[in-house]
Amino acid sequence: MYSAVYNQEADNNMVDLRANYDVIVVGGGNAALCAAISAAEAGARTLILEGAPKAYRGGNSRHTRNFRCMHGEPMAVLTDSYSEQEYFEDLMKVTQGKTDENLAKLAIRSSEECYAWMVEHGVRFQPSLSGTLSLSRTNAFFMGGGKALVNAYYRTAQNLGVDVLYEAQVTHLEREGDRIVSIDVTYQGEQHRLSPRAVVVSSGGFQADVDWLADAWGPAAKNFLIRGTPYNRGVVLKDLIGQELESVGDPTQCHAVAIDGRAPKFDGGIVTRLDCVPFSVVVNKEGQRFYDEGEDVWPKRYAIWGRLVAAQPDQVGYVIIDSKSLELFMPSVFPPIKADTLEELAGKLDLPTVQLQETIDGFNQACTEGHFHPTELDGLATQGLTPPKSNWARPIDTPPYYGYTLRTGVTFTYLGLKVDESAQVQGRTGPIENLWAAGEIMAGSILGQGYLAGFGMTIGTVFGRIAGREAARYASN
Repeated sequence: MYSAVYNQEADNNMVDLRANYDVIVVGGGNAALCAAISAAEAGARTLILEGAPKAYRGGNSRHTRNFRCMHGEPMAVLTDSYSEQEYFEDLMKVTQGKTDENLAKLAIRSSEECYAWMVEHGVRFQPSLSGTLSLSRTNAFFMGGGKALVNAYYRTAQNLGVDVLYEAQVTHLEREGDRIVSIDVTYQGEQHRLSPRAVVVSSGGFQADVDWLADAWGPAAKNFLIRGTPYNRGVVLKDLIGQELESVGDPTQCHAVAIDGRAPKFDGGIVTRLDCVPFSVVVNKEGQRFYDEGEDVWPKRYAIWGRLVAAQPDQVGYVIIDSKSLELFMPSVFPPIKADTLEELAGKLDLPTVQLQETIDGFNQACTEGHFHPTELDGLATQGLTPPKSNWARPIDTPPYYGYTLRTGVTFTYLGLKVDESAQVQGRTGPIENLWAAGEIMAGSILGQGYLAGFGMTIGTVFGRIAGREAARYASN
């Protein structure tokens, strides 16, 4: 069934689904927008199919605030330098080598030129935020956050003549041999079949499909919170993997962080993350510590805590701090639970009082004298304690005391489509000649595990631009 439907992006502009689009981009976040803009600038007639309503457009990009950028010298809001080698070493550390090195280095090298491109297309930046995510040397922060970036890109796309259809649910890409011949999309209860010359899929991971998460993780996943968009359910990913396109990544690997246990099930975003772990003692529901809270600087290690909490009883943890540390981190959207004594705090958190007191007493006794520096590795470590606290170890002894509950907050999953350096999707017998992928749907090629702050936006920007350019080139031939 074909029809002309109203385009909610611009008044009096009709999206004619009978039109012969050169490039259709599936998805509406950062990677999709970079692809659509690049395709349009290369002369392709381009359509974005965004599954979310306009108010929720942008996928997980709405919740971002920075991207990680290589640079050889100070530039704009970035201080000092951040070399390709250091960037790569940082990535190898968090992924423990589980990455496609060629794609990783391509993303890293290309990130430097992305900064100017982003500015040219409407993105504005601000100096790095202070606190435990102070990244003035490595990461550029968006003025107004991810929502402002998304809005800027949509304005640019509209000015370039890109058509946008919201609440357009892509259900199937029809493959014949090594080509995609059509796209099935549901819009306002009607089925449409489109036949573009080229397709870019940038529709995210499958994290909002909790049943799929549970298939991978087991029943524990039912207790996870999904800090990103509820619209990334992996429909396109599952459809393409089912058609024997090459997949990459482990379905149990994901960007999972520790977030406030009071966050909503979906779409809580970045404000629900807790940055206080380095200055705290973290215990499970039995009142026992289970990992080194001060292992490394927070931007490199914060993403491990979602998985750590997932492994605890009932998938819950508890942060305990005292008044000395309350102002050292970016606050959550929820205020901490406050108490004048540890006994009172244990009661409010429903923790075993005796065990919590023993844990804190043991930690305090293991703390040593030394210089405390909240924004860098200070070597202020415990002695004779298992697990140790390697940095920022100060006694929890100054009332009032504060606590937060921790839950696993999944941002995006790493199971995705295998691509080459041109972002072209690979089939079992070779590349799919008119299909490209960018963003979370292919990030598992580079992120085998772990995460670096801001790197997801780097992957989306770099490969979105490549995918859009390559799709337009194919469509013109």
